[in-house]
Order: sequence, then C-alpha cells, then structure tokens
Amino acid sequence: MPGADTAAGLTADEFYTRARSRLTLQVPAGVDDPNVTPQRGDHDADPVMQKISEVRPIRPAAVLVPVVDHAEPTILLTQRAQHLPDHPGQISFAGGKIDKTDSDPLAAALREAEEEIGLARDHVEPLGYLDVYMTTLGYRIVPVIARVTPGFALTLNAGEVDNVFEVPLAFLMDQANVKRHSRDWNGLTRHFYAISFGERYIWGVTAGILRNLHDRIYR
Repeated sequence: MPGADTAAGLTADEFYTRARSRLTLQVPAGVDDPNVTPQRGDHDADPVMQKISEVRPIRPAAVLVPVVDHAEPTILLTQRAQHLPDHPGQISFAGGKIDKTDSDPLAAALREAEEEIGLARDHVEPLGYLDVYMTTLGYRIVPVIARVTPGFALTLNAGEVDNVFEVPLAFLMDQANVKRHSRDWNGLTRHFYAISFGERYIWGVTAGILRNLHDRIYR
C-alpha cells in the first residue's frame, strides 16, 4: 500500500524474528526501583505527568500482549467489565499486579491471562519484554510480547472482562492511525495517545504500550 507504515509490510515470520532478536526476558530496570524512572509511560504524550508519577507509590504490574499467529497477525485485546470501579469498559491487555507468588513479570502476565480470559499457556510462546510503562497513578507495567497459536478457546471472567476481540497488527502499528488526544482530569488537561478501530476506541496505557511495540520492533 503506497505510503503505508513499514509495519504493514512485515510478514508474520518477520515480526516474530525481529521480536526474538530485539527483546529479551531479562526483567527490565525500574519495575520496583524508586531510583529508576522508566523512560516510557503516560509522560510520552504528557511530559508533566512524569513528576506526578514519580511521587506515587510504586505498583508493579504486568500485561500480556498476545500476537495471534494468523497469516496476517492480530493482537488480542480485552474490554474491561462495565461494573469495575477503575477504568470500566476500557480496552486493555489481560494483566494486573505482580503478586508475591509470581516468580517474575512473565509469570504474572500468564497467570492473569488465564484468570481473566482463560488463555491456556500451551498456546503462548513468550518472546520478550517491552520497556516498563509508568502510569500517572504509579503503576509500573511490564508488557510481555508473546506469539499465540490459533485454535485457543477462551473463557471470560465476567467479573473482569466483558469482551475480547482481535485487531490486525498492521493496523495498530501504522502510526497514521495513532492520534494524540486530550481530556480533562482532576482539573488538568491530560494528553494521551489513541487509536480508533471501527467502534473501538483504544487509548491511554494500551495505546502507549502499542506505540512502544512499534518503536522496539519497527524502527
């Protein structure tokens, strides 16, 4: 497609080869160290948020970024339950806080994916970690990129997830589809990245992590 982002031209094999060569499963610095400020986070779109984030209590977390191995790869996303007190209805990756019983962020991401959407581990091949993503509320999220073989069956935890769906990887990686938006938050004007896919509105942390995936794999 003339003018398309390079992401649109990558085959599935090329994507996985790049991910394996550029990412590792060595836990990145800054997950729980107050002396390390993650380079990526909400402050990518809104630099003033870095100072707010740095004084928040650190909350280590991990999410699974499942790249489904179709001929044209997709990313599996979830829609949070509408009744949740935090971020109801928002589009996200399966994940949550890293528990003391989790050996590392990978273990946390796999556990959360099983608990939230019933994604069996035997369909998941971890490829590596992206950079830690720091949110305004103090979460330090480790995204785990994984190859997921098709044919999986999902069982949604209705207490946490309303829906799951897939979006073409090439669409999400095409930076022409990524916009910088703003909204009021506690008397401030917050800026963030967002991607519209049909009726779906992917924004905030999820869009920020997708931008980091683009930077790590396609640049």
